Amino acid sequence: MEFFGCYTAIVTPFKEQEIDYAALHKLVDEQIEAGVTGLVPVGTTGESPTLDFEEHIQVIERVNHWVNKRCQVIAGTGANSTAEAIHLSQMAAEIGVDATLQVCPYYNKPSSEGLYRHFSEIAEKSGLPIVLYNVPGRCGKEIPLDVVLRLSKNPLVQAVKEAGGSVDRVSAILNACDITVLSGDDNLALPMMALGAKGVISVASNLIPAEISTMAALALQGDFAGALSIHRNFYPLFRDLFIESNPIPVKAALAQMGKIKEEYRLPLCEISQGNRQKLIDTLKEVGVV
Repeated sequence: MEFFGCYTAIVTPFKEQEIDYAALHKLVDEQIEAGVTGLVPVGTTGESPTLDFEEHIQVIERVNHWVNKRCQVIAGTGANSTAEAIHLSQMAAEIGVDATLQVCPYYNKPSSEGLYRHFSEIAEKSGLPIVLYNVPGRCGKEIPLDVVLRLSKNPLVQAVKEAGGSVDRVSAILNACDITVLSGDDNLALPMMALGAKGVISVASNLIPAEISTMAALALQGDFAGALSIHRNFYPLFRDLFIESNPIPVKAALAQMGKIKEEYRLPLCEISQGNRQKLIDTLKEVGVV
């Protein structure tokens, strides 16, 4: 499949500590109406670490059902246990999603060979295209370039989400192999696309899906001046959505917009008062509220 444009790493709304499926359904429809290429349920932004197994699968199933082929669905089914990731990915395949997002195994910090076998097994046993997810700040481990190169030869390993804060790595990957790169950082999406990335898996698009979709589309068309205008306008938002750990600020912002209840599951908790005011000021500055 072809990966391009704006994918929203969609939040998982809660209400009285249960998943608020009514709010999630409305968010899904709004995202599609705004023109996103795809949705990524149950990623980091979807608070996958605090969803139990049944909830994890149910969110994927419902999102895929509501989407009904109107956009792509890339399900977050990664884990630091290969067996668990395979099981989740096989269930996602049965649900009918388009691809899965596979985070670099965290905490156990496997070797390069272990990483290669991990991702290869998931791809082969699920039969779905996979997007590698490189986020060393959360995992304590980078997916080495040589591992990306080896994996790129597997026809099911089709893209990599780069969230390591390095624009240079985009050039390194694309010089080494033929794999699609997607930015995992809103503030680096445009510079990464200038070097050959095809889009972004976005947090900010939870709030401004049409604008991020337009920015990505303009960059893909080579209109970097037009894309830069959008980037500059919303850069303060890109910055302040990470003023605390994601997805705390984006859920606080969505609550400020009246779209969800501001609820988290421990160990995540509400944004600090000082940062809340800074975030609200930024939302006003960029015209979101």
